[in-house]
Amino acid sequence: MVDSNALLSASEGSETLNSEDDLEVERKSITLWRSPLKTLYYFGWQMFDEMKKAFQFAKLHKITIGVTLTIVIAIAIFLNVPGPHQKHVGWLNKEIVWSVWWIGLGILSTVGLGTGLHTFILYLGPHIAKVTMAAWECQSVEFPEPPYPDTVICPPKGTSLMHINMWVIMSKVRWESFMWGIGTAIGELPPYFMARAARLTGSELDDSSFTDLQKVEDPSTLKCTDRFKLWLQNFVQSAGFFGILLCASVPNPLFDLAGITCGYMLIPFLTFFPAVLLGKSIFKVHLQMICVVILFTADNLKMCEENIAKIPLIGSALHGPFTEYMEQQRITLHASSANHIKHSPTVISVIFNVFVALMLLFFLISIIHGLAQQKFRTLNQHRLPVKEKKSEVSHLLTDKQTDRQANKLSECQTDRLTDRQAN
Repeated sequence: MVDSNALLSASEGSETLNSEDDLEVERKSITLWRSPLKTLYYFGWQMFDEMKKAFQFAKLHKITIGVTLTIVIAIAIFLNVPGPHQKHVGWLNKEIVWSVWWIGLGILSTVGLGTGLHTFILYLGPHIAKVTMAAWECQSVEFPEPPYPDTVICPPKGTSLMHINMWVIMSKVRWESFMWGIGTAIGELPPYFMARAARLTGSELDDSSFTDLQKVEDPSTLKCTDRFKLWLQNFVQSAGFFGILLCASVPNPLFDLAGITCGYMLIPFLTFFPAVLLGKSIFKVHLQMICVVILFTADNLKMCEENIAKIPLIGSALHGPFTEYMEQQRITLHASSANHIKHSPTVISVIFNVFVALMLLFFLISIIHGLAQQKFRTLNQHRLPVKEKKSEVSHLLTDKQTDRQANKLSECQTDRLTDRQAN
């Protein structure tokens, strides 16, 4: 039986900590591996708080929610009522669901839940690879629909062949890639808005990676990764739109930190989001598409199939499963939609499915850890010395930066006061 008093004492202890670092050490110990019961306790508490916030939001916005539900119900009725419009409904519904699916995967990739779900590696990348292999094998991208996009098979015999190149293949997967890129841009908004709200309200920023770097007086003492993080903060703050665009246009696992910096430094939304949207949905996505399409061309796959056995130690073990997988893909591509051949799973497909399952499990565990640690930190702020509770950023800004940020803060607060008086 779990002692609830012991759990409560962990969150409401009276022992004063020496610094923020001590609290961070305790916070990072809240994991399922070290303290499973305590972690689940804080996670449940945080989830309950989030549900209360959602209920309070619903109470405050009853009219908006009511109108939204009415519109959704009306659309659902329209889509299911028989009539001549039904011949267009199926196509429209398919396109909407397909687009929302990829936008959702893009959001999950960058929204900041746990470690983030690497949906390009798990979903978009394999989809592009599958289309690329099929295009070279079939010498066409006019795949029958259905079963495409769920299953890719070659067009029926007699269909005119196409001249396949990288641009033809990219045009086939451009829409889903673009939707995924839009989702990744939307997923960068929560860190931006949370940091901006913290600055406008004068509250403490929860993200310690930002505040810890701002406390460093000598950057040369930092590790390489931390020095890059500090450079990234300074770069997006000084370069503005084009700096954000550059950082968003290349694969960058630290871009969350750039979003937090932009929000905390009150960089305008109309500067931040267009740069992120353009960088992620246009430049970055096309860079990723080009890499996958080149990697999975027919010549590269053939070279890989011929040379995989030469890999020391594991080459001979990999050659058989890889050859079996490639042969199965060719048979599947040349099957007709009417008598689509079902195969037993290959070793490679089983390994990939296990990998996807483990990634999803790790993502779920990271969400549990993140929410539990967030609740622990909130409950233990009172244990910090008074000086630690003050803002850890403002004293490190130069006089010019401080004046500029103070003016922005004053303007925002004045605008809010004016709007309130006008109402």
